[in-house]
Amino acid sequence: MTSRLSQWLRDPLFLLCLTAGLLAFVVQSGELGTADTMHRLQTTHWLWTAEPQVFPNEYPEFGAHGRGGRLYSTYGIGQSLLMLPADLLGTWIAHWPIFSGYSDEPAVRSIVVSYSTSILVNILTALIAFRLLCQLRFGVKESVAGVLALMFCTTHLHYTQNLMENNYIMLLTLTGFSFQYEWLRADSRRALFIGSCALGLNLLTRLTTGLDLIAAGIFVLLTLWFEGARSERTRSEGARGRPLWRRFIAYCKVAAPVYLMFLLLDRAYQFYRFGSFTNTYVAYYASEIRQRDPTLPANFPWNGPFHVGFFGALFQPEKSIFLFDPLLVLAIFLLAWLWKRLTPELRAYGTAFVLLLLGYICFYARYAYWSGDFAWGDRYVSTAVELVALVAVPLLIRYREPLGRTIWRAAWALIVASLIVQLASLAFWLPLEIYQMETFGHPTFVIALRFKNIVAFALGKMDAWGLNTDAMGWDAWDYVHITTWNFLPFLLRRVGAAPAWVVNSVLAIWIAAVAALGAVLLRLRSNLRTAA
Repeated sequence: MTSRLSQWLRDPLFLLCLTAGLLAFVVQSGELGTADTMHRLQTTHWLWTAEPQVFPNEYPEFGAHGRGGRLYSTYGIGQSLLMLPADLLGTWIAHWPIFSGYSDEPAVRSIVVSYSTSILVNILTALIAFRLLCQLRFGVKESVAGVLALMFCTTHLHYTQNLMENNYIMLLTLTGFSFQYEWLRADSRRALFIGSCALGLNLLTRLTTGLDLIAAGIFVLLTLWFEGARSERTRSEGARGRPLWRRFIAYCKVAAPVYLMFLLLDRAYQFYRFGSFTNTYVAYYASEIRQRDPTLPANFPWNGPFHVGFFGALFQPEKSIFLFDPLLVLAIFLLAWLWKRLTPELRAYGTAFVLLLLGYICFYARYAYWSGDFAWGDRYVSTAVELVALVAVPLLIRYREPLGRTIWRAAWALIVASLIVQLASLAFWLPLEIYQMETFGHPTFVIALRFKNIVAFALGKMDAWGLNTDAMGWDAWDYVHITTWNFLPFLLRRVGAAPAWVVNSVLAIWIAAVAALGAVLLRLRSNLRTAA
């Protein structure tokens, strides 16, 4: 047993997964993050209990009337299915006699769901991201560095703490790309089927992930095209196009039926709720909103100016993808600067995901809530941003010599800045600055405001610096949540519902987990240096 443990502690992949699990553990608050996830968890509960998808008191803030006049959730069922095992476990644990006197938030059920689901998704994401980077011919050191940068230096970290659907979508997209790329190399129909199922499953979570399916197909085709351009320069375009066409047909024979199956499942769920196969919940949501506010235009919620949503996602200080994910700047620069040196698969990867990012920005540009509303950054496009950023650090390490010292130093400054931004995102619950902007107005440089909040709270200067606003007190629980560090031990202490021994025990476990995370990172660094 000792020798096996010693062997595991020398395995970079095991240490990487352990890092992912510990990271997800220490950043949890015990809360689900947003009302959206709470609504999705209620749909999970509806799957196996007699409770409704939407309670009457939640309307009109949430839900839409569907078949039989009943209220239904207006979200896809994908994340609800993901949380089903955790909901079963959490509900069972919540009924233990030891918790009979505890009924406050964060609830036992939400603690179990948030911890178990986030840890599972984070570990699986580390595994599949490492697998894909190795498939793209990065070395072990480069691949580990890329995964660590993804987990610590992109908004993936924020959504590890706040259980929205983003990280689940990213996991499925990475899985789809990895296994479809395996089919491209090994001609394995099984791998293509698995990859297509992962991408198809995304449709049950958010129907707009159909863009991810398209991006995967573009990735496969571009890889074949770039390889053909490199190895068959002497052949005619027609000679190169014929094998490309045959691979495309083979791809469609497996992928298309799988995608169709998941699309039909989504449509069946839509029909069950709203009696229609052809529209989405947005139509019902918009109809009910217009009934309450007849002044809204007929094309609501797709009535926003395109330029506002498009340039807002890029440059607005409250939502800019370059501010909330600085690593994206490095990734785009390196992909452009090193283009002629890149392998065909890396060119295809960079092109496919940059196009996916632009596709999401354009799709949501006219949406009334293009910014994702209550979210850290622009949550509708953040997953695509993270997928582009995944290759930034591996490219930096691989091409250190040709890039030169100046670019190397500037790149590391950007990486450190990315890390600091993501760590700051964990400090408080995400609505804090949104509530403050009700008083401060727009535009507001949210990240700078977050750092100001951190310093003010640490020094006890929130009132003195004018950071406690009226909007923060609109909801009693929200006020409690946003006026404490957003980690479970501190939230439990702030709520005051749990016994002191429980709070102290949770704090001790949290400190031990933080120490363990640091120790594992040091061990991983040492192993990689030895291997190098």
